[in-house]
Amino acid sequence: MSLPELPDPIPGEPQTHPDERTVVPLAIEDWLTVIVMALLALITFANVLVRYFSSQSFAWTEEFSVFLMIVLALVAGSAAVARNRMIRIEYFADNGPLARQRTLARLGSLMVFVLFAVVAVLSARVTWDDFRFGETSPGIGVPQWWYTVWLPVMSVAIAGRALGLFVRRGRRE
Repeated sequence: MSLPELPDPIPGEPQTHPDERTVVPLAIEDWLTVIVMALLALITFANVLVRYFSSQSFAWTEEFSVFLMIVLALVAGSAAVARNRMIRIEYFADNGPLARQRTLARLGSLMVFVLFAVVAVLSARVTWDDFRFGETSPGIGVPQWWYTVWLPVMSVAIAGRALGLFVRRGRRE
């Protein structure tokens, strides 16, 4: 008795591929995404309820929602880099000899590493200035560095994921 053959993939449907093994588990980004999305949903829902029943709103929800959306974009960027789902021109990146594909993949991951390393350094300077000069957020007046400190942290995470991808793409398959 033989197993039935699986049908061909549907054209236009995204194909799922198992994640590569990484030193730092990809579940970190996955769980951070879940947590941030849950927080966004909860504070937005709470604000809707408060507005509906009291014609008032929580002043902090808009400012905090914007912050969470930025964190969500950075976490998703880290996951995309770790899974090699970065923006690229697939005609060049996924066609041709294997050596060229590997070289372009390594070059792309190296450029992402350099970019986010620079972003980490420059945003750390901005965070330090926010802390040093006592900047406060425009909406609710909390210290601005509470928000800006996450950009250098997440930039280091993305740079680390890009470096890991660079190393993995350099290994012989």
